[in-house]
Amino acid sequence: MEMADEYQYDVLIIGSGPGGYVAAIRAAQLGLKTACAESRDTLGGTCLNVGCIPSKAMLHASEYFDAAANGTMASMGIDVTPKLNLPKMHEQRLDAVEGLTKGVAFLFKKNKVDWKKGHATFQDEHTVKIGDETVTAKEVVIATGSSVTPLPGVEVDNSKHVVVDSTGALELPKVPKKMVVIGGGVIGLELGSVWRRLGAEVVCVEFLDQILPGMDTDVRKEANKIFKKQGIEFKLSTKVTGVSVKGKKATLTLEPAAGGNSETLEVDCVLVSIGRKPNTEGLGLENIGLDVNERGQIEVDGEFRTAVDGVRAIGDVVPGPMLAHKAEDEGIAVAEWIAGQTGIVNHDVIPSVVYTQPEIAGVGLSEEQAIEKMGGDKSAIKTSKFPMMANSRAKTNHEPDGFVKIIAEAESDRVLGVWAIASVAGTMIAEAALAMEFGATSEDIAYTCHAHPTHAEAIKEAAMGVQGKPIHI
Repeated sequence: MEMADEYQYDVLIIGSGPGGYVAAIRAAQLGLKTACAESRDTLGGTCLNVGCIPSKAMLHASEYFDAAANGTMASMGIDVTPKLNLPKMHEQRLDAVEGLTKGVAFLFKKNKVDWKKGHATFQDEHTVKIGDETVTAKEVVIATGSSVTPLPGVEVDNSKHVVVDSTGALELPKVPKKMVVIGGGVIGLELGSVWRRLGAEVVCVEFLDQILPGMDTDVRKEANKIFKKQGIEFKLSTKVTGVSVKGKKATLTLEPAAGGNSETLEVDCVLVSIGRKPNTEGLGLENIGLDVNERGQIEVDGEFRTAVDGVRAIGDVVPGPMLAHKAEDEGIAVAEWIAGQTGIVNHDVIPSVVYTQPEIAGVGLSEEQAIEKMGGDKSAIKTSKFPMMANSRAKTNHEPDGFVKIIAEAESDRVLGVWAIASVAGTMIAEAALAMEFGATSEDIAYTCHAHPTHAEAIKEAAMGVQGKPIHI
């Protein structure tokens, strides 16, 4: 497609996280002259540098340590006494990050994407200052992601390793004796479980009456039970009213969410993980007259266009779940729209995964959301749960925890949501997402042959249960 010559670039992407770098590569593949601005020294955004990727490296390594320490390996006939080499564990985390961020830089070179290093600020709709350079582009895509939501009155200082955010929690130089995680969401539970497995005493404080907001109630309750069994202590319906630091210790003041008597708790480390907020400050949005909504997000239309002509936005800065894979899909779609094609993102089928042990995953509607969608009529949906304990592969792997739950529309049998707690739930959920993308009924899944013995058979059995006829329970 022809682009106007008066601009240096057809498209400039601001931010090189999963949304931005994918958008840049796709735009270049479609023949657009593309640049990508990034204020970090490395590409990949939060996800690759201090988020999804390094946390998985620590989760995976800590699972090995835990299996050796808690007797799981011994029960399979492998007697070992593990010795923690934390510097080495951190080294393999950094190694994974370096490999992947360099991989993105390689892909930029391969696809002829210009990487502009520096902080980007709008001068006008088509002009962006990046560091000392000024760049013009026919279309600009804001893909600046999100950052940690601060807790009022609590100062995070990652360098001291006492009050940390998710970035600091990845880099603790030694295992804290006692750690408090503020927030019972995905990030808090993942990082809390890393340090719990490596020997810390972990207390999770959540303002709501249950962990994992937004997930299916059955999943939330079961997950809470499993984590408790693993030694994480929960203080639900509780708010943190203050954190004071003295030397290497922090003292928290807690009180019931509904109000009441306060208590104090002394710990070695506090992880603040109450959510993330869109990165829209410092972009110079006021220079182009672009406002954000009350949540700090940029509103967009179906083609990711903002209220300002020539400016689009994707990922964590726009409404929707703050997930890397949602941003990636939007990144591909926005590039396709800009190139005159049709970009497609199905926002109803975006899986979410918690990478604890076992993993927790869901796609589509929770049971509560499904009932609400049916006007409050419980009989308009059918649900079925199949326990992992009855799955032969989970049994032989000593992974009995969890279940698969399928929610289908009673009349049409169409699958509305799938939820799973299993050691490999994150991988299993892909099948559910694909089925839903194709508008599958529970019967479609039930009559699809699944390899035996695999964890995924639990999805087939749960689907058979919607019809009232699982085999193994």
